[in-house]
Amino acid sequence: MTQTNQQLSIGFLLRIFAPFAAGYFLSYLFRVVNTIIASDLSGDLALNANQLGMLTSVYLIAFAATQLPLGILLDRYGPRQTEAILLLFAAAGAAIFASAETSTGLLIGRALIGFGVSACLMASFKAFVQWFPMERLPMINGFLLAAGGFGALTAATPVEFALQFTDWRGVFWALAIITFLVALSVFFVVPDKPITQSGTTLRQHIQGIVKVFKSRTFWCIAPWAVASQATAGSVLGLWSGPWLRDVANFNRDEVATTLSLIAVGLILGFALIGVIADWLRPMGIKPMAVGIAGMVIYMLIQLALVLEVTQYSMWLWAGYAFFSTAGVITYAVLSQSFPSELAGRVNTGLNLLVFVMAFLMQWGVGYVINLYASDRADQYDPAGFQMAFGLLIAMQVVSMIWYLITNKREVSVAATT
Repeated sequence: MTQTNQQLSIGFLLRIFAPFAAGYFLSYLFRVVNTIIASDLSGDLALNANQLGMLTSVYLIAFAATQLPLGILLDRYGPRQTEAILLLFAAAGAAIFASAETSTGLLIGRALIGFGVSACLMASFKAFVQWFPMERLPMINGFLLAAGGFGALTAATPVEFALQFTDWRGVFWALAIITFLVALSVFFVVPDKPITQSGTTLRQHIQGIVKVFKSRTFWCIAPWAVASQATAGSVLGLWSGPWLRDVANFNRDEVATTLSLIAVGLILGFALIGVIADWLRPMGIKPMAVGIAGMVIYMLIQLALVLEVTQYSMWLWAGYAFFSTAGVITYAVLSQSFPSELAGRVNTGLNLLVFVMAFLMQWGVGYVINLYASDRADQYDPAGFQMAFGLLIAMQVVSMIWYLITNKREVSVAATT
């Protein structure tokens, strides 16, 4: 069998795809699982909204801190070794989280989880580039993103079902074991491939990052992309569940069902937004226009939540998830605006900003909610959600205006040169 035929065989594809997809599945599950166990965590360890927000968001800052050095690790040691070793940290973090008796222990465990799953997306993308033909990458990458959506789906109804037989500690002990097994599968199942060193020094790598962050093009698009993606990450990763409980007055089963719909919305969004952009391109509609339309609809759905249109809660949140994926288009738009050798640093740079902002937002939402005293036991005041979500919309509106102004200026400059 030739190498090309081997690459295209289903068995060979699965040896590469399945372990990496399992890792990305876990990374998304870990990201959003606190949404369903928020009440249990708050009750067992007496956490207020501010503490719950900080606890959950530390995953995001640990994830963000790894993004820039991650590119160097992937280039030097390859995706197989890098992800396998990092996933061991995630497994250890899940075990620490499961056994923690204080908020400090939970913070350490959650931070290790964020650090440990930080390579799951980028390592997968790099491995697929190494092994598969370019024309197959859009399909394979789409399947990988869908695996993340299934991770979010598992964090909803299946976790709620598991909580009928165990507590949140039991869930995290199970996740620790599964994560350890996935780490082993990445290391031992994925075929090895010699790493071709690019010859780029650490200094040159850093210079490329600086070049990206000094670019007007980057700062034209990045603020809106970051505000939109970080809002989705912060809210879907924690605060959607408490909103459904405290504003829509859903019971646990209804919350779990809605979170499942959110996961379906994410899966469909990741699978279809790019397809829609490609379909509209021959009609003269640019991908960024599709991204803009999606991000505007996303803001309108958020406004409906702020106005507490609770009779349509399930479908609003499903639409919220679907249109939250529109901002992903900006990654492709930005990477195509730079030389190909900088594309990886453009994406990791944008990813860094998204996760730092998501950390601040997730923590900040909890801080704002905590400012409003609730007269209901074990619940938060709906006015706190209104204010917090309203502030998130305001940031997106400001960043949208910035994009419209700076993009018009960039076009004017290009037309006169």
